[in-house]
Amino acid sequence: MKKLLFFIALLLPTGKAMSQQHNTSKDYVVPDDSLVQKNLHKWQGLKFGLFMHWGTYSQWGVVESWSICPEDEGWTQRRGPYGATYNGYKKAYENLQTTFNPTKFNPEKWVTAAKYAGMKYVVFTTKHHDGFSMFDTKQTDYKVTSTKTPFSTNPRSNVAKEVFGAFSKENFMIGAYFSKPDWHTEYYWWPYFPPKDRNVNYDPAKYPERWQKFKDFTFNQIQELMTDYGKVDILWLDGGWVRPKNTIDPAVDWQRTIPYDQDIDMAKIAKAARIKQPGLIVVDRTVAGQYENYTTPEQQVPDAPLDHPWESCITMGNSWSYVPGDHYKSANEIVTLLVKIVSRGGNLLMNIGPGPDGDWDPVAYSRLKQIGDWMKINGEGIYSSDAIAPYSEGNTYYTKAGNSVYAFVLAPKDQDDVVLPEKVALHLAGKSKVKKISLLGIKAKVKYTLGEGVINITIPSSLQTQSGLKQAAVFKIQY
Repeated sequence: MKKLLFFIALLLPTGKAMSQQHNTSKDYVVPDDSLVQKNLHKWQGLKFGLFMHWGTYSQWGVVESWSICPEDEGWTQRRGPYGATYNGYKKAYENLQTTFNPTKFNPEKWVTAAKYAGMKYVVFTTKHHDGFSMFDTKQTDYKVTSTKTPFSTNPRSNVAKEVFGAFSKENFMIGAYFSKPDWHTEYYWWPYFPPKDRNVNYDPAKYPERWQKFKDFTFNQIQELMTDYGKVDILWLDGGWVRPKNTIDPAVDWQRTIPYDQDIDMAKIAKAARIKQPGLIVVDRTVAGQYENYTTPEQQVPDAPLDHPWESCITMGNSWSYVPGDHYKSANEIVTLLVKIVSRGGNLLMNIGPGPDGDWDPVAYSRLKQIGDWMKINGEGIYSSDAIAPYSEGNTYYTKAGNSVYAFVLAPKDQDDVVLPEKVALHLAGKSKVKKISLLGIKAKVKYTLGEGVINITIPSSLQTQSGLKQAAVFKIQY
């Protein structure tokens, strides 16, 4: 009964996805490395990726890592019988390692679903802030392959390697999420002092030898990922408070709270990583410069196109990590997000949190199936596309690919069936050069007239409500 009450307590909203931690950097710097530029261009054409937050915390169904952070924020609250004291909770949390045994882990099943949905790259959490490594690191025993972890006896226990290998076989670009802060190692949260907040709990300038050990620890773990895990295309670094103090933006609330210089020598890390993985895209989130090769607005869509490579990372459910009974976005909401983001020149990285058994919620598979059905018809307007003015007008969004412009007319909110008006007006430049307009997924010819500064499309009554199209109808305007 005690365990049952604890589980119920954990269902309180501790796993809500938070977005206020990751502003978009003001100043983008084009990377010097031509191979990085080439890979960035390739990545920008993929448009749709899969994100996965997974660790021992999935057993409790709580927010990833943050409940062991001693800050009084909504996402750091400790629940259940262990939450009465900080030390008691942290000990119980870290003891989750001894029960983590996701026997249903089957990355090929994820690959099949993601590929059908039209996803083209994957970013997986090799280590979150709590420090538990989902790969066979030699730097710590707090890892999935430790003998302390029941899953270590499984032949697929090196989870990150298995995930990367399975997705690589289907030609996905591979991204390794890695947390710069590590709340388990004594070199970041030194047991001599209690942790005060998310930051290092000692002054690195006062204890430079200890900080150097943390830098070495971080460097060595990233080198392992770059050496032993096949082709890695993206190093996705989280925990933007670990940064040189001279990069702090005082206009950003959370950056003003960073008390110390936490420079981990990104130049050294990136150089060594790119020796192993030439052309590696490095995403040092919110730290503008040579090592933030694209920006990552979190849980939001920019109002207008950005002038550099970018990706919105957004949860399919309400939470980044697995929460029992989580509410998943509808296929309509997901397609709408994808269309809006792509119309502004960005990529959508959609997160699904695997559960403690090693599988996704069945709802996630259902959503990916629906998205894949839509992409089979309309994907040509998504992949390798560019933003084009006027970007959007009303419920219509635009992209450009090759010699064609695509106009996405979204279905009404909260329903999957597309309802088209009698007339669709598209305000596009170069209307006099239009050769043909078609409605993707429909064989019937589309009638249109060219007015002053506008393309007027007439929709037959039979297609207005009975087209059979879902989520968004897409007009292809060929020039």
